Order: sequence, then structure tokens, then C-alpha cells
Amino acid sequence: MSPVIQTKLTPGGLPGRRGVLSVERPREGGKVMRRLWGYLHFPLLTLVFLLVIVNTGANLACSYLLRPIINHYIIPHDLPGLGKMVLLLLAIYLAGSVAAILQARLMVVVAQKAVNGLRRDLYSRLQSLPIRFFDRQSHGDLMSRFTNDMDNISDSLDNSITQLFSSSITLLGTLVLMLLISPLLTLVTLVIVPCMLWLAARIIRKSKKIFLDQQNALGTANGYIEEMISGLKVVKVFCHEHEVIGSFETLNEELRKKSARAQLYSGIMMPVMQNLNTINFALTATVGGLLSVTRGLDIGGLAAFLQYSRQFARPVNEISNQFNSLQAALAGAERIFQIIDEQPEPADKAEAIQPGEIRGEVVFEHVNFGYVDGQPILKDITFRADPGQKIALVGSTGAGKTTIMNLLPRFYDIQSGNIRIDGMDIRDLRREDLRHLMAIVLQDTHLFTGTVMENIRYGRLDATDEEVIAAATLANAHSFIRRLPRGYKTVLERDGNNLSQGQRQLLNIARATVAAPALLILDEATSSIDTRTEIAIQAGMDQLMKGRTSFVIAHRLSTVRNADEILVLEKGEIIERGTHSALIQQKGRYYELYQGQFD
Repeated sequence: MSPVIQTKLTPGGLPGRRGVLSVERPREGGKVMRRLWGYLHFPLLTLVFLLVIVNTGANLACSYLLRPIINHYIIPHDLPGLGKMVLLLLAIYLAGSVAAILQARLMVVVAQKAVNGLRRDLYSRLQSLPIRFFDRQSHGDLMSRFTNDMDNISDSLDNSITQLFSSSITLLGTLVLMLLISPLLTLVTLVIVPCMLWLAARIIRKSKKIFLDQQNALGTANGYIEEMISGLKVVKVFCHEHEVIGSFETLNEELRKKSARAQLYSGIMMPVMQNLNTINFALTATVGGLLSVTRGLDIGGLAAFLQYSRQFARPVNEISNQFNSLQAALAGAERIFQIIDEQPEPADKAEAIQPGEIRGEVVFEHVNFGYVDGQPILKDITFRADPGQKIALVGSTGAGKTTIMNLLPRFYDIQSGNIRIDGMDIRDLRREDLRHLMAIVLQDTHLFTGTVMENIRYGRLDATDEEVIAAATLANAHSFIRRLPRGYKTVLERDGNNLSQGQRQLLNIARATVAAPALLILDEATSSIDTRTEIAIQAGMDQLMKGRTSFVIAHRLSTVRNADEILVLEKGEIIERGTHSALIQQKGRYYELYQGQFD
């Protein structure tokens, strides 16, 4: 029994869903930031910072030049000298503009390299995670981490890092030049700064958790949408459109509230800082005017200082504003790192055995297993399959048939007992080597976007076209493939929705055929195929299984009558075993199941 959580309507009207990984208590932003920092390309980033310094220095220099321009050229009416100073200002502005353009272009490269590496690590981690993880995780939430969270990180890296560095340099440089012009007036300007920093810190601290809640709510909504679109036919069959809409509105309203709170805290920073900046500027101008009259502060110095006073508040505003953007990025990075930190499948043994040539003997010895500790699904499962034998597993839904077959390729590891192939414990083999020994045809078909030829060749990527066609012929798929618009070059899209369910399953069987495995697992492989088609391919399936140890899970018991041994499972235990005729004579549980299909 596979632990797949199916969509169902709960008493409250909200369909049940796979879980969404959420962060109850956010980790320190500094820890996440340091980890994200490791993805940045440092040589390019260093060049970006140098260009930021050039650009910022140009802006500061132009503001300072106002003092000599006013004092030595405008007031004395020195027009030739003023013309030269204007040309100097244009040259400085041009150098700053070129540095700004190069900085922006290089930062895009740095940001995209970082996001590319982060996306690669996330995808690689997903490939190494056990099946157990995907059984309990919403696929829509995983996609949200690949899209929305990655976009937030990309936007923040593109803008926030350079803006924060530029604002910090501007703040420091402005403070130094203000002290050079008038230390007393600088103290007046700095009076309101502690209030600005205190407010910024309060807003940033509060917004961090709010942005994380927003991203989790977005992941939950995406997971629900993905699940409902996948199960739309079921929704319509049972006329649950209104319940589904109501459930979506509940999630959408929750997302709206959390997004509104996040945007409120994001938007409140700028107007608060601008108002404080205006008050500060008015105070500085008033005191500066008094100093110009009473203390002899030169007019050029006052003009330059007022320019710096405005610049001094601007980087404080920008730093505060960029921190909000940074919080959204850190919330996304935290969700991504949460997946990357998930434990992968246990590592293979260092001294793993090379399987070599496989005869196909499979032995289960006193195997016990449960998906959840303390809740056993399989109890003391013991059986033997000799090379080339066909073993059938039958029983009621939930008896544990699929679970047994999930253990053979080590999708899950057993809690106790042993599973051996040709005398080798499967835990002593590398998972990749183990899974290369077998082909699996599942009840749920899946086809990739690509041609029919490519989908069949997925079973063995080095198979020739002739081998693919031979496999399709053996699986009785060749005739319908030839009738497709472009035959084997027909492109399949959206999981092969342009084919019937039976045709899709035939391609899956052909995919297993081309793999030429030593072991074959058929999990309800013909459940989606009509009886006439099933009869037509049964001979081909028998040819495929000839000389291979095969395990067949079937509800249609007519398909397993020629099995060498039939195992009857009930509540995770083997209660009967034998050939079809022997089990019919026993008139036990198998007899009841067999007769029940005809009754």
C-alpha cells in the first residue's frame, strides 16, 4: 500500500492536501544571508563594488564642488572659470554614469550566476530525496520555491546588494564631507538619525516574519491549485465545484491578508523616513542660515552642506527600503535551503558489491516494514522467486502488494529482515546498480514531453531506433504508433494527453521492454487497458517475461492464472500461496476473490 494522500473533502469543506513545509520559527537572517552569499561570484562582485565606489565618489565630488563654484566663480562673476568648472562637473558625471551602467550590467551577471547555482542545488537535492519526501509534500509548494522564491532572490540580488553598498558608502562619505564643512551643523543634522534608525529596526524586525508567512501562504495556495487542476475531472464528476471554489477563496483570502500585511510594512518605511528627512532638512537649513549670519559660514559651504544633508537622509531611506526587499529574498532563501537541507536517501555502502551477471533469484526473509514507526504495514513477509519465475501478488486494496514491490528497488528501506538478489543483500548494492537490474511498469502512467521514440527510449538511453521499434512491437504498441500523425516522431505533450489511457500504458510497457531488465515488476500494468487490448498484449507480455524473474500485481486475477506462484496478502501478511489451480482447490481467500470477479 503506497502512502499517497488523495484529495478529499474534509468536514470543514477544505480539501485535504499534502503538507506544505513551513517554518515555525525563522532562522537568523544573518545565517541565511551568509549562506546565500556563498553563491555569489566574488571576482565579479569585487569589480561591481569598485564600480559602485567610482559612481558614489563621483556623486559626492560633484556635490562638494558646489562650494568652490559658488564662492570663487558665481559670487565673483568669473564666467571663464565657471565654464571650466562646469566642464569638470560634466566629466565627473560622465565617469560616474559609465561606472553605474557597467555596475548594473555586471550585477545582473552575478545575480543570475547565483540564482543558477541555487536552482541547480535545489533541483539536484530533489533528485536525491527519498520517495517518502514526495509522498508528504505538496508539488505546488515545491514549484512555488522554484518560481516565486527564486524570483524574489533574483530581484533582491539584482538591486538590493549594490544599493545597500552604494548607500553605505554614500552615508559614510557624506558624513566625512559634512564634518569638513561644519562640525556644529553636522551635529544638528545627526540629532534625528537615532530616531530614524530605531524606527527602521522595528519595522525590519517585524516585517521578516510577515514576509515568511506570505511566502508560506503562497506555497500553500499554489499547492492547492496544482492539486485541484490535476484532479479537475474528479471534482466535476462529484459536482464539488462550489466546495472547491469556497476552499480556494479561504486560501486566497488568507494569502491576501498576509500579502497586505507584508506590503503594508514594505510601504510604510519610505513615507515615514521621508517625513523625518523633511523635518531634518528644515532644521538644518534654519540653523545653517543662522550660522551663516552669526558665525561666518560661507554661502558655498552652506549650499554644499544642504545638498549633503539631503543626500545623508536619502541613503538611510534607501537602506531601510532595501531591507524590506531583502527580507522577502531571505524568506525565499530560507524556504529553498529548507529543501536543500532535507536528508537525502541514505548513502550507499563504501564497499558496495558489483552485481555482475544476474540470474534473477529473489528472496524475502522475514521482512517487516511500516511507513510510520509503530504502524507496521508488512509483517514477516517471506517468499522466494527462482530465476525466470513469475510471482503474482493479489489481495484486497491496501493489503500491501505495492509496498512489497516498493521495497525491492529500495524506494523505502525495510525495518527488519532481508531481501536478497542472487544471494546478495540489496542493501549491499548501490541503488543505481540495483535499479538498473529491474524495470517497473506502474499503475499510474507518466509520459514526458517529447516524441514517442524518445519516451520509449527513456527505458535505455543508448537503445537504437530498431531496438525501440522491436520493443514497441513486442508490447503490441507498434500498430497504433504507426497510425499516429508522425508515427514514432509524434510529439507527446502534457503527459501524453493526446493518447488514450490504454495507449499511454502500452508505451510504458514498451519502455520497460527496451530496458531489457533481469527483473520485471508490473504493478497493475493492464488496469487501464480494455479487455480486448489486454488479451492482445498478454502474449507479448509473456514473451517479455520469459527468462526473467517477474512480479505481477493484479486485481484482474485472470491475468495471473499462469503464474508460477501466487501470493495472497491480507493486512500486510501472506495468508495463502500456491498456483492458481491449487488455490482454487483450497477454496480460501483467493477462491473468494476469483469467484467474486465473475459474480
